[in-house]
Amino acid sequence: MVTMKLGSKPDIFVLEGLTWRSMTELDSDVVVEVGEMSFYLHKFPLLSRSGVLQRLISEYHPSPDDGGMCTLQLDDIPGGAKAFELAARFCYDVKLELNALNVVSLRCAAEYLGMTDEYAEGNLIAQAESFLADVLANWKDCIKALETSEAVLQAAEDLHIVSRCITALASKACASDAAAWSAHHGAAPHKGASLDRDALWNGIGTGDTPRAGSGAAADWWYEDVSFLSLSMFKRLVQAMEAKSMRAESIAGAIMFYAGRLLPGLKRTASFSNATSNAGSRSVTPRASGGGGASEGDQRYFLEEIVALLPAKKGVASTRFLLGLLRTAMLLHASPLCRENLERRIGAQLEDACLEDLLVPNLGYTVETLYDIDCVQRILDYFMSSMDGGLGTGYTSPAALVAEDQGSQLGMAAPMQAAATPPAVSPIAMVAKLMDGYLAEVAPDANLKLPKFQALAAVVPDYARPVDDGIYRAMDIYLKSHPWLSESEREQLCRLMNCQKLSLEACTHAAQNERLPLRVVVQVLFFEQLRLRTSIAGWFFVSDNGATDGAQPHLPGNNAGAIVPKGSNAADSSQDEAVVLTPEGKGSEGMTDVKARVSELEKECMSMKQEIRRIGKPRRSWSLLTRKCGFGAKVQQAQPAMSGK
Repeated sequence: MVTMKLGSKPDIFVLEGLTWRSMTELDSDVVVEVGEMSFYLHKFPLLSRSGVLQRLISEYHPSPDDGGMCTLQLDDIPGGAKAFELAARFCYDVKLELNALNVVSLRCAAEYLGMTDEYAEGNLIAQAESFLADVLANWKDCIKALETSEAVLQAAEDLHIVSRCITALASKACASDAAAWSAHHGAAPHKGASLDRDALWNGIGTGDTPRAGSGAAADWWYEDVSFLSLSMFKRLVQAMEAKSMRAESIAGAIMFYAGRLLPGLKRTASFSNATSNAGSRSVTPRASGGGGASEGDQRYFLEEIVALLPAKKGVASTRFLLGLLRTAMLLHASPLCRENLERRIGAQLEDACLEDLLVPNLGYTVETLYDIDCVQRILDYFMSSMDGGLGTGYTSPAALVAEDQGSQLGMAAPMQAAATPPAVSPIAMVAKLMDGYLAEVAPDANLKLPKFQALAAVVPDYARPVDDGIYRAMDIYLKSHPWLSESEREQLCRLMNCQKLSLEACTHAAQNERLPLRVVVQVLFFEQLRLRTSIAGWFFVSDNGATDGAQPHLPGNNAGAIVPKGSNAADSSQDEAVVLTPEGKGSEGMTDVKARVSELEKECMSMKQEIRRIGKPRRSWSLLTRKCGFGAKVQQAQPAMSGK
């Protein structure tokens, strides 16, 4: 901390209770009362330094009760008795020390007392202004000066001390951020920015701020500004925005600031604990600090924080935004504030975690454990942003369908397997997230079927490459709601595409008695169709290999090889690979496969006839599974579906 020594004489002031006395040979002839404190002083030192005291003393008319003593009242002096004590010491030329904690109040008191150079050269106003310039050049001292200015806010505003502190801090932070960004990206800094943080503001060295090359993080200033009051922090953020600071840095500072004082962002944190930790610093009380803020103060604080966040997508983490949303519901914040948060979350929903999305239902009419309506609105905002082309990495429905069909047919190109896999589209990530969310809320007995269906139906079918997730959520819902009628079950199962279930999910569905019979038949039918398509694809590959004159047993040539689904590519190059050719050892295998296809077609026709004849679905369960050849598979398979 920078300091400045003033005065040369030894201390002559003694405090006796609430009275300050100057221990000199001359008796005091003036009493200055500031609040409860009384200062017994002498007229001459005061008249030679202060124009206001000179005028007050000259205008004073003694009364008989004063005993000839001049008594002055200065209750409205900025800084109170402490500031006047320092000013009196300066008038007596007694040694005193200026620092960042007292310079603002002393400068305001000097202005109030009119201690200009008109009465004495190098008077207190000039001395305080000179030292204030050094304070503004140092980051830590400037922070302390800004904090202490709240005690004399009106006078500090009139003297532009607050605006000068904020401008200095904003300039230093912006230059530091630009330097850190340039060093990280290896680019030239912006115009006016310097990599040397010792020359960040008007060419004056900051002294204690780290250099960009020292490896210091770009967020080194977050903690310092988090101790400011909300009004000061808002003005600092606005000044940084005016100086074109990156939105990411501003959002980082806001998140740090809110995390220190706002409850709900961390489930174990409390507002009182945060403010008590902040009390370890020697600063003035904040508007939001103290022994705990009321619910109204916390609500105002949250709404202001939400309004401060930059509008740019992704600068604030989705977890932070969801924490703000939970707190906003707890504090019953304004609908505009909650809608703002929901829109922000919806715009970047693909970055959310399932745990953070489980927002407790804190409404006045609680029906479900979690706030389903809130998540539905967030999902609607996400889909709106995708429709507007705002989602990054958007994949068109046609591309997703083509990719899904290619994966089902097992006809991926060799070069595609070797290439780097493309990034998962945001809508596919949200589809997976919502499937997990539906599975979490499905056990709630109070969750009505229309609400469950409405939430599941928001995500389009093309967003799910595989429907195992939605099937799992549906199965959990059916298990937790056994009173659903057959028509309601069929209506629920329309959310699932049976063609997009994995083999494991199909095996589970084949023995799932909670599913309607119509759905089970569809699952079995499409699984048989998938098998036939795969066999046809193998024949197609085999025929191409024979037409091209491919040698079936040449090393490295696997044309016409049957590679069962799920097998390793390395296994297909071994001697166990079955090669289908018009002639040779593979011809017997081809005959067997053709016979199996014929049997499957016959079973399919028999199955359709059996379904028409069956009257009660549940009595025909075992017969149906035996007809389809799934009885043995079900007994051997151990499905991993948690809904079972």
